[in-house]
Amino acid sequence: MCRSIKTLFNFEPPATELEIRDAAFQFVRKLSGFSVPSRANEAAFERAVEEVAASARRLIDGLVTQAEPRNRDEEAEKARARSARRFGTDLAAKT
Repeated sequence: MCRSIKTLFNFEPPATELEIRDAAFQFVRKLSGFSVPSRANEAAFERAVEEVAASARRLIDGLVTQAEPRNRDEEAEKARARSARRFGTDLAAKT
């Protein structure tokens, strides 16, 4: 799947509409194979992004969990640490 799409459920603060739309955009890009659609496909592409974003919002709003919300900063730090282990670089020092 597209590595740019991140988990958006159960975070504090909750996912923003922009984060949901960005994830929808990445998903539609992956499905369509277009980084940027042609003018002929632009309307269909944008409509798909809006529909996926709306579905994603309904999904996130409908999910329930007993787990405590995750902290965005802590999760980002964990991701940097995983990346450093995977690629052998100290990305945490660069931020």
